Amino acid sequence: MDKLYIFDTTLRDGEQVPGCQLNTVEKIEVAKSLEALGVDIIEAGFPISSPGDFNSVVEISKAVTWPTICALTRSVEKDIDVAAQALQYAKKKRIHTGIGTSDYHILYKFNSTQEEILQRAIAAVKYAKKYVEDVEFYAEDAGRTDNEYLARVVEAVIKAGATVVNIPDTTGYCLPTDYATKIKYLYEHVNGIQNAIISTHCHNDLGMATANTLAGVMNGARQVEVTINGIGERAGNTALEEIVMILNSHKELNVQTNINTRKITSISRMVSSLMNMPVQPNKAIVGRNAFAHSSGIHQDGVLKNRESYEIIDPKDVGIDENSIVLTARSGRAALKHRLQMLGVELKDSKRLDEIYEEFLKLADRKKDINDNDLLLLAGKERAANQRIKLEYLQVTSGVGIRSVASVGLNIAGEQFEAAATGNGPVDAGINAVKRIINRKTTLNDFLIQAITKGSDDVGKVHMQVEYEGNVYYGFAGNTDIIAASVEAYIDAINKFVR
Repeated sequence: MDKLYIFDTTLRDGEQVPGCQLNTVEKIEVAKSLEALGVDIIEAGFPISSPGDFNSVVEISKAVTWPTICALTRSVEKDIDVAAQALQYAKKKRIHTGIGTSDYHILYKFNSTQEEILQRAIAAVKYAKKYVEDVEFYAEDAGRTDNEYLARVVEAVIKAGATVVNIPDTTGYCLPTDYATKIKYLYEHVNGIQNAIISTHCHNDLGMATANTLAGVMNGARQVEVTINGIGERAGNTALEEIVMILNSHKELNVQTNINTRKITSISRMVSSLMNMPVQPNKAIVGRNAFAHSSGIHQDGVLKNRESYEIIDPKDVGIDENSIVLTARSGRAALKHRLQMLGVELKDSKRLDEIYEEFLKLADRKKDINDNDLLLLAGKERAANQRIKLEYLQVTSGVGIRSVASVGLNIAGEQFEAAATGNGPVDAGINAVKRIINRKTTLNDFLIQAITKGSDDVGKVHMQVEYEGNVYYGFAGNTDIIAASVEAYIDAINKFVR
């Protein structure tokens, strides 16, 4: 079977989603899980964009062993210099450079000509080649680029030394038939195309990212650029789990990957938790309802023969119905084991003790502790280190009366208290916090997500708060949804109150 290279850009394209930025420690955690998952290339960042991105590429290069570490650049020598410096510790390194090739980019973004862009593309590849052997070139907005001109660019950059050529559908515009035709055209018209790997990079603006990626693979592309859960700018990217499981389910395509599919669910949940980005319940492969059956006819069929309504065995993507059930009587060893299965390594026994104490408190309030609960607990130390902390919250609410909330905050070790009314318990609690911090803020977005279906479930709250023209994102989880809402608001204000 043909080998398909999995190029994961969760830490670059995926992390460009507003409110989903990770710190370096979190990026290393994701990178190690991607390595365990079996991805071939990890795009670790855009080094020149910020000191944080530069440092993340450096540290990820040190932390992982066998995947190629890739750094993104523009077709600018300074970008390439900085990328090469960031990759100095990578065991296997790649520079990913490129430029827009569509008329939209050439005329309006660069105010240039096709010939000038062609020369800039060649120069960028040759310059990157001075630093690394493995150079990938991206033809930005290739999806809307004339095929004849695109073929000229691809042929030129391969001749200049590109080992991989990326054909992005940057705006998610292409129909699968058009994208398939584009890849096929390149294989038929580019001299020397056998000397490089053709890559897909498809966006989901019209919901066709996975279909376009598959069309590219079926017409010769042998690298796919994907993200966990399909996260990414705007409507997102091709989801790694979707393209991998399509190929696993359709052996007749004669293409295989190096992915350990049993780790898909755990890394999906970890990325969702770290990036504070919920996975929609009906999301293919990793959604909460992906293997749920509510129709009586479906339930009867599945009980008689699973394959009647399931084309994928849940165990193949890491959902094991026979996994250890965690309760208030579970010990530290069971908790540590389950966290390790979710990709959370606890080398510090003190941190394990802290999470275990929080686990016991939660277990006393809930009948069942699920994986998402554990990931929330594992991430709570971030809140413990915040400048503003919620000490207590008391709310009076009911039908026919106005809600009243009293809150106590610890701000840098000093205690503050306030009370306020509101149009409901959440509004009252946030109003009380506003009285203490005395900042004029606007709540732009408010999302509550229940992880499972019980009334004792942990609710996850995502919040978007605007302050002085800037937008800040807050996140919290709690079995008390009112407390989770107030904690999410406090998480957001911690990012601008100093």
